[in-house]
Amino acid sequence: MPSFLDPEYLIKTFSYLGIGLTIFAETGLLLGFFLPGDTLLLTAGLFAARGDLNLWFVIALVVVTAFLGNWSGYHIGQRFGPMVFSRVKFLKPEYVEQAREYFNSHGNQTLVLGRFVPIIRTLVPTMAGTIKMDRGIFQLTNLIGAALWGISIPMAGYFLGKVLPKEVLDKYILVVVGVIFVLSFIPVALELSKRRTAK
Repeated sequence: MPSFLDPEYLIKTFSYLGIGLTIFAETGLLLGFFLPGDTLLLTAGLFAARGDLNLWFVIALVVVTAFLGNWSGYHIGQRFGPMVFSRVKFLKPEYVEQAREYFNSHGNQTLVLGRFVPIIRTLVPTMAGTIKMDRGIFQLTNLIGAALWGISIPMAGYFLGKVLPKEVLDKYILVVVGVIFVLSFIPVALELSKRRTAK
């Protein structure tokens, strides 16, 4: 695994700066979809449980950078959306109209719940900007989603770190993070499977 995809390496090497920049890029820049989001937050919680990071500062940092990341993604979509969808291979222009119809019905919950699904949380704000979703509604759901995600995942890592003995955590931290990484992709796999079956 490249070092910039290793949550433990990012935290040990860049500390809070690494967490903030990674979360901003993963939630706001289309090319950041491959960065570790959930696993980084979980690992930060584990480090906080060991006393290497301040949990409350981690949470505040994540909520702020996740909010700003999505806001950045919204503006990218608003200004460059058509160009992005015409040049990025895995994004098709017809997705815009599909997204518009979907956001009209499920936009609010998608922005909130999409935070917990890798790749989706990177694409959703850009899609919202591309279809010119109401800014006020976007900002509100952006804030709610950033708060729920930025609080719950680090807290889960923190409590897991408090439950597991330190020697076990030190020895198997990569295994724990790897399991969470795999589990976080289950919703994506299920949705892709559902669409393939429907076709």
